[in-house]
Amino acid sequence: MEYVLSLGTNIGDRKGNIEKAIESLALLSNTHILKRSPIYETEPVGFAFQEKFYNIAVTVESFFEPGEMFGACLGIEAALGRVRNFKNGPRIIDIDIIFAQDNIINTKNLTVPHPRYSERLFVLVPLLELFSDGIVYGTDIKPYVENLKDNYDDVKRVM
Repeated sequence: MEYVLSLGTNIGDRKGNIEKAIESLALLSNTHILKRSPIYETEPVGFAFQEKFYNIAVTVESFFEPGEMFGACLGIEAALGRVRNFKNGPRIIDIDIIFAQDNIINTKNLTVPHPRYSERLFVLVPLLELFSDGIVYGTDIKPYVENLKDNYDDVKRVM
C-alpha cells in the first residue's frame, strides 16, 4: 500500500529531525520511501507562540496495514523524543498519515484521509510537489490550495 505522510518539526535541529524520521521510516520492514518533497518553513497553527516549523511530505510504499503504519509512526515519534504536552504545541517530530492510497478509514484512533489536511497549506504545498497535477489518489487538492491562497506567503521553501 502507498501512503502519503506529512512530517513536521519545530524543536532543535529541524532539518536533522526530518532526516532522522525519514531514515527511521526507511528502516521499517518492507517499507520504501518513494518520493519526498522539498522542506518548507511554515508558521505554527493553533498555538502561535512557538518557533516556525519545517514541514515535508513523503510517499512510502509498505506492506503495513494503515493501523500498523499509524503505530510505526507513533513509535518513530517516541523514539525521536516526542512529548505531547498540549495540542498543537511544539514538537520534535510529528508524522501524520494524510492518505493511505484511496482508502477511507474512520476509527477511534485513526482517520484517513487526515481530517484537517485540506485546511493546512503546510500539508498541501508539499503535496503539490509530489503530485504536480494536484490529484492525490483520486482526490483533487487544487481547490483547497486555492481557498488558502491568501496565506501562501506563510509557506516558504527552504531546501
